[in-house]
Amino acid sequence: MKATLALENGTWFEGEAAGAPGEGAGEVVFNTSMTGYQEILTDPSYAGQIVTMTAPEIGNYGVGPDDAESRAPQVAGFVIREESPVASNWRSNSSLRDYLVRHGVVAISGVDTRALTRVLRSAGVMRGVIATGDVDPKDLVDKAGRLPSMEGADLVRGVTCDAAFDWVPVPDDEFAPVPERLARRRLRIAAYDFGMKWNILRRFTAHGCDVRVYPATTPASELLASNPDGVFLSNGPGDPAALDYAIDNAKQLIDSQVPVFGICLGHQILSLALGGSTYKLKFGHRGANHPVKELETGKVEITSQNHGFAVDAGSLPKGVKITHL
Repeated sequence: MKATLALENGTWFEGEAAGAPGEGAGEVVFNTSMTGYQEILTDPSYAGQIVTMTAPEIGNYGVGPDDAESRAPQVAGFVIREESPVASNWRSNSSLRDYLVRHGVVAISGVDTRALTRVLRSAGVMRGVIATGDVDPKDLVDKAGRLPSMEGADLVRGVTCDAAFDWVPVPDDEFAPVPERLARRRLRIAAYDFGMKWNILRRFTAHGCDVRVYPATTPASELLASNPDGVFLSNGPGDPAALDYAIDNAKQLIDSQVPVFGICLGHQILSLALGGSTYKLKFGHRGANHPVKELETGKVEITSQNHGFAVDAGSLPKGVKITHL
């Protein structure tokens, strides 16, 4: 079946449907990872986004339950250059196409993803629509232009958990991460779910922590009442500056003197709570090979990043120490 991807700037690409029939709409972004497409598809940080994979062939190792970061795909659409005709992997239980169809994800293959990435890199990420079947690309361009902007969008409420729960790891999980060292005692972590990936919870467990996960709008007082050893602010989608409730809770947590730490969106919320500001990146950082420098030692680490907003380092008040850049 034919499929079309149209961008708000009037550019469109034609290809073949590689997932469910219908329409998918959102902010079109690109990810430079060579592998990990299932983790990307199921990462709640990608809610509201159509993800383009820059790797040329996708789907060659299928899909399996051990590699999911949430219960279902979170993306608004999926764009690939070539769909692998073979899914060879003893851990998989489905092909990528069957997985996308089963979960209603609209996808397109046969797209010149290098050309698409150049457009997004030069002009910045933009709104877009994928549609299957015979459609007028100009109609899709018009629809894309009328989509809501990612700036000012609170997407966290759509991906956070409905109620607090204790994370229970899979018993005897042979694929569980192995830590370099364990905590000397079981540590109690209270975690805000802004769109948390399951592997973060697996990591906590592997390091000897017991984690209770809370919905994003839970008052800070409820977390502090559990007397945790630390509070974690997770990753998630959307604009951090739109999350007034999360920023207010972070301020209360900082004032409580309980150790607080966060990644991705959680890191941005902490920065806002400390008096800093955030801004939207032109095309974001999405991939598995982003260098980060530890300023004290000069050591450079390769990190996985998935975010479209960043903290303005110059906006942070005196007393805030930047350790990595």
